[in-house]
Amino acid sequence: MSYVGPDFDPPRPRRSPLRRTLTVVLAALVPGALLGWLAFETLGGADDGGPGRAAGATSSTAGSAGGDPDDKPGASASQSPTASAPGGAGSLAGKVVVIDPGHNPANFEHTAEINSKVDIGTHKKECDTTGTATNSGYTEAAFTLDVAHRLRTLLERQGATVKLTQDADRPYGPCIDERARIGNSAQADAVVSVHADGAASGQRGFHVILPGAVHEGGADTRAIVAPSRELGELIADDFAGSTGTSPSNYVGDGTGLVTREDLGGLNLSTVPKVFIECGNMRDSKDAALLTSGAWRQKAAQGISEGIVSFLRG
Repeated sequence: MSYVGPDFDPPRPRRSPLRRTLTVVLAALVPGALLGWLAFETLGGADDGGPGRAAGATSSTAGSAGGDPDDKPGASASQSPTASAPGGAGSLAGKVVVIDPGHNPANFEHTAEINSKVDIGTHKKECDTTGTATNSGYTEAAFTLDVAHRLRTLLERQGATVKLTQDADRPYGPCIDERARIGNSAQADAVVSVHADGAASGQRGFHVILPGAVHEGGADTRAIVAPSRELGELIADDFAGSTGTSPSNYVGDGTGLVTREDLGGLNLSTVPKVFIECGNMRDSKDAALLTSGAWRQKAAQGISEGIVSFLRG
């Protein structure tokens, strides 16, 4: 039987004055100690990521969005490791990212305009192209714009300012030289041009294209070669991890990295910039991934993680 409770007052033995004094002292000290312990637990104790702490957690839920091609861009962003609230720890406030969705969806209606030549420093090249498509007709332009929207959502949730070179809001283009100027004018901290390749069937995987050292005509990439390589390496690593896909089996010798000096978007850039070919639209296995909304979310997540790592230095 318990002797504790408001309805029972058991007889108490006589106590010495010393024992009564100790009882009073303990009664005063114990509540204070309990309050101190509770305050310590509430504030989290030490900042060492101990039990109950989320500090330093990096587990990713990339790709947990739904599995159909119509998944909303950024659907899983709120659960991702790159989805911190703007202004919080690790915020990218003050950073500018330009996303360049390769090819305008309406380019095919303006063949004369996109076939006109522009100067890229080393030579002249067509303003733009229509891009490629899967065998079922899913276009590269639709793919790149969808991934760009998802990527924008992820980066904006980190606090970054994000600009797109086009959002299907113009009749064609912009031309490759203008695409470079948009990033330059924005003084972007990073620019990523999103593409999907049109290689032969059986050629699979992604690759990131880096600028070579070009100093000719209006092109001078010497200052951006090193930071662009760093950006590209980080994106390649995180893209592979997020999507579970392998580097290209047809270019890059298995590294997923290719250096080129013939792309106007890179030659004319004065800020760190890379291209990423997310897969081969002409290969049925890659096409199955590229046409999946869930996979495109993973692709955007991987690119975002690489950009975030680069911007945080």
